[in-house]
Amino acid sequence: MKIYQVERPLVATNRIPGLEHRHLQVVRDGPVSAVAVDAVGCTPGDWVICVGSSAAREAAGSKEYPSDLTIVGIIDRWPPQETE
Repeated sequence: MKIYQVERPLVATNRIPGLEHRHLQVVRDGPVSAVAVDAVGCTPGDWVICVGSSAAREAAGSKEYPSDLTIVGIIDRWPPQETE
């Protein structure tokens, strides 16, 4: 599992049948952005927990689901790292 921050929704109306009507979100890990299936209904700015690989497919709904990254939880409280 990794922690990401949700940047914005991603709208893709022309999709393969396997993606159905799942919501997609652009998430950020430092300078790197990725697209994740939103299984929990998050909003931009939320800090979220994501899973990858076969766990991402299963969390999105099926082992055959075409996902490499799925959001599985919204973090309620997470203290920022302290800098000196």
